Amino acid sequence: MAFYLALDLGGTKTEYVLADETRELARVRGGTIKRMRTDANTAAQNLDKALAELTALTGVSMRSVTRSCVGAAGITVALVTDWIREAFAERVGGSLVLVGDVEIALDAAFFGGPGVLVMAGTGSNVAGRFLSGDLTTAGGWGPALADQGSGNRIGHQALRDTFFAIDEERTTTLLPAILDLWQLPDLDSLIGYANQIPAPDFTRLAPLVVRCAVEGDAVAQNVLQREAEELAHLAHLVIERLRRDASESRSGWVPDLAFTGSILEHVAPIRDGIVQALLRRYPSLKVLPGTVDPILGALWRARIGELPKAG
Repeated sequence: MAFYLALDLGGTKTEYVLADETRELARVRGGTIKRMRTDANTAAQNLDKALAELTALTGVSMRSVTRSCVGAAGITVALVTDWIREAFAERVGGSLVLVGDVEIALDAAFFGGPGVLVMAGTGSNVAGRFLSGDLTTAGGWGPALADQGSGNRIGHQALRDTFFAIDEERTTTLLPAILDLWQLPDLDSLIGYANQIPAPDFTRLAPLVVRCAVEGDAVAQNVLQREAEELAHLAHLVIERLRRDASESRSGWVPDLAFTGSILEHVAPIRDGIVQALLRRYPSLKVLPGTVDPILGALWRARIGELPKAG
């Protein structure tokens, strides 16, 4: 029997799935093994622990694995990829497919076919796959440069808009809510806290912004609407690239749209705002329901191996 190992490698955690040809056998979660985020010893300990858990749960030796797929950000960085290849060669049988985290998320939605994926969690990115199989992205430049619609951006923009509301002498429930969350006594304390270096974790403010928006706060509502529209614009840019590329073979074609990430799973105003903005441009747009689980893309790729390129 063939066994397949899939990993979704993040900066703080790594998801693992062990499966056979038709079903999942076990899932575990462990610490990060990304060498840009942790030292070699810690990465090795995290990997060993997770692989041992998979074996304990299934009775399958890692040396029996036919093929593995690891999806990770930073696969152009030798420190990341070299360590993964060496670590798997020492511990896991079979071949290894190493691809970007964007690619496994696209595979989870479109199984190697064309389409557009909007990702928003702590950060954000928009990715598309052409009919040829090549990838294209927009956004994803990190919190200082982009990350539209992400948890970090929502929190930071809400804080900025709160102070703009103060300048305009408008009230917002965001202000007392932020003071309470960060346990700060007054406005002066908030100014110092928000401007400190390194910056505080603005992502923590995102659920608070959603709550205030649901309760009717106009400042919070405007933040979510603006972030949704900016992320929708990035999706529009990627959609148009795919449409231009396919114009000769698929006149009028609009690629399907999928979502992934905690913001798009849990923050309805962001997701709904993106869909509404894109439907105004593309009335025939098909949106996949729910959010895709990237590790299922890694599992699909582990089962089939490398994708052939069209043409």
